Amino acid sequence: MSHRKVIESLYKGLCDIYEYKPSKDPATGRVGKPKEVKVNSKQIPCRLSYNSSQAVTQAEGGILVQNIKLFMAPEIVVKPNSKIIVTQNGRTVAYKNSSQPMVYESHQEINLEIFDRWA
Repeated sequence: MSHRKVIESLYKGLCDIYEYKPSKDPATGRVGKPKEVKVNSKQIPCRLSYNSSQAVTQAEGGILVQNIKLFMAPEIVVKPNSKIIVTQNGRTVAYKNSSQPMVYESHQEINLEIFDRWA
C-alpha cells in the first residue's frame, strides 16, 4: 500500500471550503458586497488532529493552547483565511486556516483556528 493510501485511510471527516469573495450582480455586472462562497463541489475527505501545549505568558501559569491541524489531499487548494467546515466524529465545526498549507507528496497539513467571523 502506498504512503498516500495509508494516510488517506485515516481520514474520518469531511469538509467544505468557503472563501469570502466580492459578489457580482448578474443583471448589471456590478461588483457588490463580498459573500461567502463554497469553492468545492463535493465534500472533501480529511482528518482533524488536536494537541495541546502550554503557552508561556507574562501572567502566572500561562495558558493552555489547543493546536488544531487538518490533513487532506495535496491537490486541494486552500487559500489563506478560507473558512473550512469539518464534520468528524458526529460533530460539525467551522474553522479558518491560520497558515499557509504545508504541502507534501502524500498529503497537506493546515493549521486551523476556530472560525469567529470574516475579517
